Amino acid sequence: SLIKPGSKPPTTPVKLKKVSTFQEFESKTSDAWDLGDDDDELLAIAAENLNTEVVMETAHKVIQNHSKLQEQHKFQEEHLQEEKQLESAELTSVACGDNRLVKSVSEGHTSSSSDNASENSSMQRSQSLPQASTPPLVSGMADYNTSVTPALTEREASRLDKFKQLLAGPNTDLEELRKLSWSGIPKRVRPIAWKLLSGYLPANVDRRDSTLKRKRKEYFAFVEQYYDSRNDENHQDTYRQIHIDIPRMSPEVLRLQPKVTEIFERILFIWAIRHPASGYVQGINDLVTPFFVVFVCEYIEEEEVENFDVSSLPEEVLQNIEADSYWCMSKLLDGIQDNYTFAQPGIQKKVKMLEELVSRIDEQVHRHLDQHEVKYLQFAFRWMNNLLMREVPLRCTIRLWDTYQSEPEGFSHFHLYVCAAFLVRWRKEILEEKDFQELLIFLQNLPTVHWGNEEISVLLAEAYRLKFAFADAPNHYKK
Repeated sequence: SLIKPGSKPPTTPVKLKKVSTFQEFESKTSDAWDLGDDDDELLAIAAENLNTEVVMETAHKVIQNHSKLQEQHKFQEEHLQEEKQLESAELTSVACGDNRLVKSVSEGHTSSSSDNASENSSMQRSQSLPQASTPPLVSGMADYNTSVTPALTEREASRLDKFKQLLAGPNTDLEELRKLSWSGIPKRVRPIAWKLLSGYLPANVDRRDSTLKRKRKEYFAFVEQYYDSRNDENHQDTYRQIHIDIPRMSPEVLRLQPKVTEIFERILFIWAIRHPASGYVQGINDLVTPFFVVFVCEYIEEEEVENFDVSSLPEEVLQNIEADSYWCMSKLLDGIQDNYTFAQPGIQKKVKMLEELVSRIDEQVHRHLDQHEVKYLQFAFRWMNNLLMREVPLRCTIRLWDTYQSEPEGFSHFHLYVCAAFLVRWRKEILEEKDFQELLIFLQNLPTVHWGNEEISVLLAEAYRLKFAFADAPNHYKK
């Protein structure tokens, strides 16, 4: 267990919001999902709440661990500086490609024992280096920007074993899966975990193969029925907009592959045709990417997705990835479809709620933005429309979605608190900017390129604390 026994942090006792039943949810959403497929499992997902105490204690623990880690990095940096000063007094050296040290020409004839001492010194120096350049692999998620799959730490291996044990039974306990997944899902089991958490796969192992075959067949029946109409007068504007938007997606290496473009165009066009209430809206295109990347990982081992030639996969595998991505994206969008209907009322409402929430949790930041006439819609519209995908690296989005799919109403409700925590995270930089233009440029280009799981874990912990304090007390954040 991640939580050690001990005194619980003081919390405000609140009553968690009850999740609506799946039938109520279904009646408000589209026809893209056939009712009755997996009623028992989907009802179980909708009916169960995350253990509040577990997550609250985890949130505090994450923040404490983060503080300790920062202190440790500071100590390591000081230790490194001392070593460098001692070293410069003894020898002049340059770093080679294999990370060993080559001495200057004047010391080229030293004995082998001296060489060994130098090598040992090099190893000690490398071990004392702070690891800030590579984002820590909190909760076992591999960094998609690294070229080599790192070895699992003892904690990561332990978590992976817990997931494997949970998924190995004849019926997966979805409540336990949500609890375990909240703090991150190991890369190796993320594809199956996401399919279960989204409601795409049933909890019963024996029913999964037949469900996958049926849903994949159903998707390609849609393709056969609708895709040829993309150039018809009624649909050509939709298809043209999709075709324009896909090259704007991230990551660049992935989107430039013709096979990927072809798959994304089909997924988005079929979704738009099947959901006429909203149709295709810019921003929906980004929501395919995390599912696609995660499901590709199910079929490749060492290579990273961003540098992987997707067209090298067998056609049957590509079809499976495409259909699975379509259905899981559909399930996500079912819960936030009012974000994409005419005038996007869902986003307008969420941005207003974000403004009210920030005015309560950090009045100084809110007042600073107001004084410089920065409107929340000018920067936060994209946060809601693209679920922060344009603000953080893809690896961070995938980690965020582990938690979103573990939270009741994660994409539609918990995301609001993540955005509030995300804004307040930059309070120092925001308060230093005294100009409207500079403020807006900063908020639209936040420096998160080097973010990893550590930063996301702290962000989620802060977001959960906000949700715990405000979710069932709306008067707390309404003026």
